[in-house]
Amino acid sequence: MSRSKNLPSKNTPEIWGVDFTSRPTAQKSITLARGSMVGSSLHLTAVERLPSFAAFEASLQEPGPWVAAFDFPFGLPREFAAEIGWLNSRSTWASMTQQLTTINREALTAHCRAYCDTRPTGAKLAHRAIDRLAGSSSSMKWINPPVAYMLQEGAPRLLAAGLHIPGQHDGDKNRIALEAYPGYLARSITRASYKNDQRAKQTPALAKTRREMIEALLNGDHPLAIPVVAPKALLREIQADASGDTLDAVLCALQAAWAWQRRDAGFGLPPQMDALEGWIATVPF
Repeated sequence: MSRSKNLPSKNTPEIWGVDFTSRPTAQKSITLARGSMVGSSLHLTAVERLPSFAAFEASLQEPGPWVAAFDFPFGLPREFAAEIGWLNSRSTWASMTQQLTTINREALTAHCRAYCDTRPTGAKLAHRAIDRLAGSSSSMKWINPPVAYMLQEGAPRLLAAGLHIPGQHDGDKNRIALEAYPGYLARSITRASYKNDQRAKQTPALAKTRREMIEALLNGDHPLAIPVVAPKALLREIQADASGDTLDAVLCALQAAWAWQRRDAGFGLPPQMDALEGWIATVPF
């Protein structure tokens, strides 16, 4: 008996996309989009809201196989890490990530401020190699957006969960973690704004852009060329979320799917990547 074309292979992992926040609540949760690859398409099955770090940690313990792409940086800029004394000849991604657990947010912010105070205007923040290519914020930025806090809250939990992080850390190869940046994929579809956390700024224009983006995703009309398939109710949910968190989680899932397609080639990550800084899936070297 042949397997249905609408069902994933038994050997196909679940694909996750995770839109992260450094302060999850019931109102602003971590958003997890789930799906699987069926042929060359990503079939979305559900979106979950994780209102606490405990819920997030529980999801990381789910048995695999799964491949997840997380919207937070996996490492600090090498230059900044050296400046604050966290870098030596024996440093690994795991040891650097453990350092993040030894200080609180206020201490991390103090390190970042002290670094910026010694730098000229226009070059205050250090950047990872990937940030220049992807247009992502420096992982030492502590406000608008608080990317440093996202790193501090996210990366140590990946380490504690024992996940495998290609190019950076050996772990359970049935549970794969990749760094994602939905903005990189979103900008390849449109330069128009599509989200806002403030209700007063959630305009019809943003809703129109989300509809256009969803249409592009359904058609595979984007650089990753992976069509999205989803139930109508789930598509309505993606469209209705004016914060953009649900759509961002889907964009992350697409980045995970692209990487899984290239699992035999290091998940598409460049061999030259800096293992301490990390790399965003789908971004070429």
